[in-house]
Amino acid sequence: MLIEIKKRARDSRQDERVRIAFVAANRELLPDPVIPLGLLYVLEACPARHDRQLLDLCFEPHPEQALREFVRQAAPDLVALSLRNLQSADYGEATTNVQAYRGLVAAIREVSDAPIVLGGGGYSLLPEALLETLGADFGVAGEGEVVFPSLVRAFEEGADLGQVAGLYRRVDGRVEPPTSWAPFVDLSSLRFPSRRRVDRRHYARSGIESVQTKRGCPLRCSYCTYPTIEGRRSRLRPASRVADELEHIRLEAPEANHFFIVDSVFNLPRAHALAVCDAIRERAIGLPWTCYINPLGFDAQLAERMRAAGCVGIELGSDSGSDRVLERLRKGFDSAAIRGAHRVARDAGLLDCHTFLLGTPGETLDEVRRSLDFIADLDCSAAILMVWNDDAEALRPASPGPRAIFREQVLELLREAVQSQARWVAPPLGERFDARLFGLLRRSGLRGPLWQHLGDA
Repeated sequence: MLIEIKKRARDSRQDERVRIAFVAANRELLPDPVIPLGLLYVLEACPARHDRQLLDLCFEPHPEQALREFVRQAAPDLVALSLRNLQSADYGEATTNVQAYRGLVAAIREVSDAPIVLGGGGYSLLPEALLETLGADFGVAGEGEVVFPSLVRAFEEGADLGQVAGLYRRVDGRVEPPTSWAPFVDLSSLRFPSRRRVDRRHYARSGIESVQTKRGCPLRCSYCTYPTIEGRRSRLRPASRVADELEHIRLEAPEANHFFIVDSVFNLPRAHALAVCDAIRERAIGLPWTCYINPLGFDAQLAERMRAAGCVGIELGSDSGSDRVLERLRKGFDSAAIRGAHRVARDAGLLDCHTFLLGTPGETLDEVRRSLDFIADLDCSAAILMVWNDDAEALRPASPGPRAIFREQVLELLREAVQSQARWVAPPLGERFDARLFGLLRRSGLRGPLWQHLGDA
């Protein structure tokens, strides 16, 4: 019914364009705001003949008010609302974002009868439940560059939306899953998103840009959501296209002074990582960069080529110093490999930041203590210590129980250990970094990921 109403309204104004309001709902500022790269790609995948407007709520002090005003002025036929995270991913205690998303959907409803389409990495994890919980009309799970333009085309032509592959729908009050699934996008065919659309406060605050060299992850870490969103097969962008996009960024966002490669793991497959490094070096891109690395396949040759291409630091999801925990998490490497990656990075002149995840399912307090001792002995450039949280908890209220009691015990161990470690960040405790300190570091002129500057704090 909503589709029919909007189609009649569009026909009455003698306008063949579809007016689309794109809304980036991520508002996390710590440690740094992140440009809405995924939504920018989806926007760029829609035909240019349509009216495509973007609102980034990241810096809005009153997001619902800003959203109502934006939608009122845009008078859209469709609203695309991108949900990046179900739980906060900032340097603070994990909290659910679902209630805030519900408020955004309600704010849109107050000023528009346009169908609301949910998408993004967070939405893709629980697509049916979130569409039901938030009360939107449609949902795009997985890669939106294929599904969303198909929805726009069907909307434009008045076609059967039930035939749009990959589209969740609300039909007669019920959520209907897709009747078929869309293929993964051909990464070589993607147009570069316009960085002129990016809110310039992203660059003024951190100077960090984002670029992707591949999608999909063949690793089988027990908790990881990347394979759910991007698939298990690595789909590679040609190295020359990666370098082209970096040159595109330099032209459209000259304020950017650092870029982050957002692949789940940059160095797998290793041959592709080497090709990207060579392409960046040959183009003389001239921007420092960082990336995620897996200890597997990270050797001196790759580290040196990365350094020659401008890489200044690596981030590793090391997770634990206990081999038993690493095996349960299906990481595919052991604690010796973590130490080896640290040595390779140090010898190549690369800073290394390791994230550890304490209190995972099945873990004991003794194994937590073992990890804390391991991290202290590793003596890496920076260590970020998180405590296990379950994304599914975002849709149900927390209830006290054994897991909650165990989590408090883990937090107490962490609280004791972190006091003597100047380069450890403990987000659940608010230790080491906070908004005030971040602001001081940025105002002093420091750029790139802030973990690199722990020694300056």
